[in-house]
Amino acid sequence: MMSLPFYQRHHDHYDRAYRHKALQSTVSQYQKETKSKSAVYAQGSAAYARGSAAYHRASAADFSLESSAAYSHGSSAHSLASEAYSYGSTAYDHAAMQSKRSAAYSFDSEALSKSSAAYSHGSESINKLAAAYRLGSETYGLGLKDSNLMIEDQSYKMSPKAKRAKQNLVSEDKENEAIDYSVPIFTGREVNISGITDTEEERIKESAAYVARRNLFATGEGVSVSKVAKSVSEEEHHEKKSRKVAIRESAERVALKKTLEDTQAFHKKLNQDKLLHPPEFVIKPRSHTIWEKQNVKFHCTVAGWPAPRVTWYKNNVPIDVQAHPGKYIIENRYGLHSLEISACDFDDIAQYRASAMNVKGEISAYASLVVKRYKGEIDASHLHAGTFSMPLSLGVTPHGFASRFEIKFVDKFEVTFGREGETMSLGCTVVISPDIKLFKPDIEWYRNGVLITPSKWVQMHWSGERASLTLTHANKEDEGLYTLRVVMGEYYEEYSGYVFVRDADAEIPGAPGAPLDVQCLDANKDYVIVSWKQPAVDGGNPILGYFIDRCEVGTTHWTQCNETPVKFARFPVTGLIEGRSYIFRVRAVNKAGVSLPSRVSEAVAALDPADRARMRSHPSAPWTGQIIVTEEEPAEGVVPGPPTDLQVIEATKNYVVLSWKPPGQRGHEGIMYFVEKCVAGTEDWQRVNTEIPVKSPRFAVFDLSEGKSYCFRVRCCNSAGIGEPSEATEATVVDDKLDIPKPPGRIMPTRNTDTSVVVTWTEPPDAKELVGYYIEASVVGSGHWEPCNNNPVKGTRFICHGLINGEKYIFRVRAVNAAGLSEFSQDSEPIEVKAAIGGGLLHAAPSPPYDITVLESVRDSMVLGWKQPKATGGTEITGYYVNYREVIGGVPGKWMEANIKAVSERAYRIENLKENMVYQFQVAAANLAGVGTPSLPSKPFKCEEWTIAVPGPPHDVTYTEVRKDSLVLLWKEPVYTGRSPIAGYYIDMKETEAKEEHWRSVNEKPLQKRFLKIAGLTEGVSYVFRVRATNQAGVGRPSDITDPVVAETRPGTKEVVVNVDDDGIISLNFECDQMSPNSKFVWSKDYEPIEDDSRLGIDSKGGKSKATFKDLGEDDLGIYSCVVTDTDGVSSGYTIDEEEMKRLLALSHEHKFPTVPLASELAVEILEKGEVRFWLQAEKLSGNAKANFVFNDKEIFNGEKYKMKVDQHTGLVEMIMDKLEDKDEGTYTFQLQDGKATNQSSLVLIGDVFKKLRDEAEFQRKEWHRKQGPHFVDQLGWEVTDECNVMLKCKVANIKKETHIVWYKDDREIMVDEEHDFKDGVCTLLISEFSKKDTGIYEVILKDDRGKDISELKLTDTAFADLMNEVCRRIALSATDLKIQSTAEGIRLYSFVTYYVEDLRVGWVHNDTQIRFTDRVKTGVTGEQIWLQINEPTPQDKGKYTMELFDGKTAHKKTVDLSGQAFDEAFAEFQRLKQAAIAEKNRARVLGGLPDVVTIQEGKALNLSCTVWGDPTPEVSWLKNEKSFVSDANCVLRFESGKNVSFTISAVSTHDSGKYSLVVKNKYGTETSDVTVSVFIPEEEQEKNNEDKKTKA
Repeated sequence: MMSLPFYQRHHDHYDRAYRHKALQSTVSQYQKETKSKSAVYAQGSAAYARGSAAYHRASAADFSLESSAAYSHGSSAHSLASEAYSYGSTAYDHAAMQSKRSAAYSFDSEALSKSSAAYSHGSESINKLAAAYRLGSETYGLGLKDSNLMIEDQSYKMSPKAKRAKQNLVSEDKENEAIDYSVPIFTGREVNISGITDTEEERIKESAAYVARRNLFATGEGVSVSKVAKSVSEEEHHEKKSRKVAIRESAERVALKKTLEDTQAFHKKLNQDKLLHPPEFVIKPRSHTIWEKQNVKFHCTVAGWPAPRVTWYKNNVPIDVQAHPGKYIIENRYGLHSLEISACDFDDIAQYRASAMNVKGEISAYASLVVKRYKGEIDASHLHAGTFSMPLSLGVTPHGFASRFEIKFVDKFEVTFGREGETMSLGCTVVISPDIKLFKPDIEWYRNGVLITPSKWVQMHWSGERASLTLTHANKEDEGLYTLRVVMGEYYEEYSGYVFVRDADAEIPGAPGAPLDVQCLDANKDYVIVSWKQPAVDGGNPILGYFIDRCEVGTTHWTQCNETPVKFARFPVTGLIEGRSYIFRVRAVNKAGVSLPSRVSEAVAALDPADRARMRSHPSAPWTGQIIVTEEEPAEGVVPGPPTDLQVIEATKNYVVLSWKPPGQRGHEGIMYFVEKCVAGTEDWQRVNTEIPVKSPRFAVFDLSEGKSYCFRVRCCNSAGIGEPSEATEATVVDDKLDIPKPPGRIMPTRNTDTSVVVTWTEPPDAKELVGYYIEASVVGSGHWEPCNNNPVKGTRFICHGLINGEKYIFRVRAVNAAGLSEFSQDSEPIEVKAAIGGGLLHAAPSPPYDITVLESVRDSMVLGWKQPKATGGTEITGYYVNYREVIGGVPGKWMEANIKAVSERAYRIENLKENMVYQFQVAAANLAGVGTPSLPSKPFKCEEWTIAVPGPPHDVTYTEVRKDSLVLLWKEPVYTGRSPIAGYYIDMKETEAKEEHWRSVNEKPLQKRFLKIAGLTEGVSYVFRVRATNQAGVGRPSDITDPVVAETRPGTKEVVVNVDDDGIISLNFECDQMSPNSKFVWSKDYEPIEDDSRLGIDSKGGKSKATFKDLGEDDLGIYSCVVTDTDGVSSGYTIDEEEMKRLLALSHEHKFPTVPLASELAVEILEKGEVRFWLQAEKLSGNAKANFVFNDKEIFNGEKYKMKVDQHTGLVEMIMDKLEDKDEGTYTFQLQDGKATNQSSLVLIGDVFKKLRDEAEFQRKEWHRKQGPHFVDQLGWEVTDECNVMLKCKVANIKKETHIVWYKDDREIMVDEEHDFKDGVCTLLISEFSKKDTGIYEVILKDDRGKDISELKLTDTAFADLMNEVCRRIALSATDLKIQSTAEGIRLYSFVTYYVEDLRVGWVHNDTQIRFTDRVKTGVTGEQIWLQINEPTPQDKGKYTMELFDGKTAHKKTVDLSGQAFDEAFAEFQRLKQAAIAEKNRARVLGGLPDVVTIQEGKALNLSCTVWGDPTPEVSWLKNEKSFVSDANCVLRFESGKNVSFTISAVSTHDSGKYSLVVKNKYGTETSDVTVSVFIPEEEQEKNNEDKKTKA
């Protein structure tokens, strides 16, 4: 069987040049068979034409559109299995039967089958071939998935269309006629790509057929069928049909044709551009949360061409509808896909995936399903019909089951050893009780605490009873602690075992082991950083470095990325092709050779993360693995700006990695980068990538000289040009910034089992970026070291397995980080491999437990408690076994086991008992020697429900730290807590021999803790104790009394002693001289075992034990006690409270660091001239004291820049710097040494702190220089005068006569009328009536021959608003009281202000209601008057009026009362003025037209006119020289239309000269308009007249 690594299978991509060998062989085989069978095909084609029912409506010589459609529909295997037609066309009938849609064409099937009976052999052949090479007849089985069924391209028609013949099955007269036509193997219009098939083999054949047909069509090859004469011996049998049958079949044909046409139109609409499209989710499925037993339906809509096939997955496993009948329903209707799940239960909780695939690629969408179950008392009618309900009396878990499952592991996997390349399997049989069939466990596997998911490296299986995990190809990455977790509801059990994977045998002797854990980091367009872990085995020779190989996904060609080995376990790989995917591997090299390659990394795509949102990536056809990147159209002509945030993110001896951010100015065009370098301190910039610019904002620079310092900068470029360079980096030294770690310390092996040893160690000092540790073991004296682990382990503890029992081993450890492996630690002390417990000594079984009591009882279970055996048998007790028996009528029954697995606690619940039955119990203890003698049977206990409200008895009451006057009592909380939580405990005590009535309480208030130190005991007296619990209901039954204890301090008793050594390490120490061989020191905090060793290290040797605090703090406060096992109660305690902690820490610090006491820490201040003074003061210094001054870890000395001084008498140490510069940013340290005592104090001046100090020093220096000449004492400010003007003012100093002051506004000089005399030291500039036009920047300059000083005041934005608010406030305060004024229009209320500005908001209120302004009620400002005009006032206008002036912060109010007499007087005045206004308006008047003076020549015509007005129409009269004047022949006076008045003299004479008055008059008044007429005689006429007069005379 052929198999193709189909690209969807593991999401791998393949290049166009790549084809699987199986696929290539299939293609060539298919082409060969197609060509060889073409002749045979020709012989069978005529029979096909005669026998096929598809040609019932056309001539046998014609291959019409309809017949081609029927042909394509009926035989999907025609073009792939042409050789089958050599036997006849009956194959059509068989092939057509494979499709349900061909039923419409099968009405002639019976007759056709008769006519083609001779060709049955051919039908079998074509059936086989069609099944083997089908192109998707099932996928396109609806009949017309391919739009080419209605072929319109005439270049591929079979023959000209013939006339439509009379409907008949076969035309007998044309039966023997030769037929000539050709059938194309592949047409250009045909989409002969099937849907995604179900099996690997079918995918191969499907792809092979597609390629073969495409190639045949491209070369123009086809099959030509010649005329073939057929024998007429064949007899055709026709069945006569009734008219009803014929009509029905005809109707079916018409309906089918209509369906075909609709389907074709639908597909044309779906794929209008006639191109292939990858799948795309239009609507993705959404997640659901439902109740149990409900149905749920996921929906999604998918687009693409060819129509994608959608497959549904549950937790990445395809959903098989047939395997779960009725459970799943999968539907597809025109691209709308759905998955329906019926009667959901907890097994259906999963992640569901819809995967859409076609030949253009695959895409997936995810949705989750959560199934919930009702809790508590519920109404079953509220649930879905048919739901399953549990007994409501049970409290349910999220999975519905209340009881705790018992999970046992049988046939478990142990510590496993393997080798690289091998297949390893871990398995474990799981027994779960109770067994609930509907409730299946969740099986989870973990490696080092991380959940494992199935992959090509790891396979998991659960048979229902056994869980297994298989490592198909083990690698060192697979080494670790494997944990099997079986989860049942809220309860789970785990089992763990370690798996060791050793290196495979090296191909070259002495070569190192393979590196491991290869990962790809910081991937970008053309580079990626590859990291790995160093191997544990170096082959006996140091590893010289590593080679990194890359391989493009889809190929098998590996390319080495580095020419010389690199030692650093990270390496930047450049030169990648954007959009391609790569995998990487690493090989180690030493002088013996190169190791085997590591496991390959996960595939990574060469893409810029910042561009992922702007691109669309889809896997293309199976032949390519390219990712198509779509970018925006480039914008021409935009030269990119410089990159930003350039920094060195990694520096090693081999390379330096740069990182930067793209520029903001770059247009829409993609940009690339040029990287430049120069030696620090020079400006000789060299381009690093001279040939090809890089695409990613990352770059690794190689070929640098080790130890030298370099600076780097980057330029951007695009088609428009190369941009400006970025800012250069700080000088970077080419060296490893990450140092190889130092070796670990304090290697301590301890016994574990017969074949393992626990090794612990301490972390190396100053370790950075540790990857883990390698541990090696060696048999003492052998000199041969073997690695204990091949994958670095984290933490400082490891169990070394696989050791030989009885041998003595030594161990050593080394640390690993990316820089390399540390030196090995010192060898540990030898240790013999044997079990930690026992030590080879013989032990006895423990004595029986005693005092069995019932701690809780319910209907079907009881909780027992008992006391520890008095004799443990020389070793600790490993567990207890409980037996029980029924007691019926006082007769005990047979003993039965209550537990199979030993229980470690001295309390155990026995379940499945019978209610109201009486039971007896016995308990046996077990240790390494075996199970001891069971206890005596307990007294009978009745199994019944405890209903009391108070709690049950506490149990396991013990005592420790017994002294002559005190002891510590310990107990455990009751199992039965009653009806409310435990509120505390009461302790009772009495002397052992005292009677019951002598019990007395130790504490008056209930205790919250479960221990108590009882003091005040009498030495030598024996006591017993008991404990009672209390809750809200009351005090419960007391516990069993303790064994008697005598208050005494036994000889040799020692206490825990706290110690602070010379190194300042704080420890608690306890000694015991009564230890047995199996005794142990057991430390506890607050009488709870110490399980976390991160804060307290415990070291026990011989009869001494030390508990060392790693970092004493508040978390360590408490009571520390130490108990020595297998002794007669040897124990002691020590309390560390807050005061003790402070004392110990102070003592520790004093021992660890003897210091010179400081009166003050290092501080900095700015001196008057801008100098910077660093200083500190010690409390006391001797004459030998000295100080070192350090800046950025380099010592500095007294000189021109630094002035240093140490005063031993005062303890003052100071350093003065003349000036702070940018290079002075860093850390300053004063180191003091006075004999052995040292101290130092540092001051960090970086970032904003340094900038602030530098700016302050610079400011102070400038201030000092500024004050040497004229300067401002107070900077320019403003104030508003009482007249509401703005005054700009500043205070100056050091002024002389020649000092000038100049004012500017917006860089334009303000001309001032008079010069300032500076007598008062204040300069002012007055701005009258300040408003928006005065906004701007004001500047005042003082200058003389000593220098100048500038003060600036910005009166813009917020500053201007603040000033205007103050101006408005002053204006508002200047407002006068409101006055009432009557006008002809109405009543006006007004107030005067100093002046008005628009920023002053004015509002009016009438009777506490804001006035809404209308045409009748208006407000306004006239000059300095603010008024409110009330036109045509009415009585409703009476009341209280308030004017509100808002200055931006406060409203200033002025009020007037317009009512009563005030309103009456104002209203009367208004009426008077109104009448006067009416009279003035209607009185008679001359509106215009008459001049004041008219000068006219004698004999001319004079015409004067004007307009008069009045209501009523005025009377008009004329006066001449104050005398009445009427119209005559010489002078015509007219008054027309009641308004037009005219005065006409046809020929004026000197007699007409004079003053004329027009008088208009009506009842409202009279008005006169005067005009003076002056008639003159010309000089010639005057002279003539004079002469005439003389002549007459």
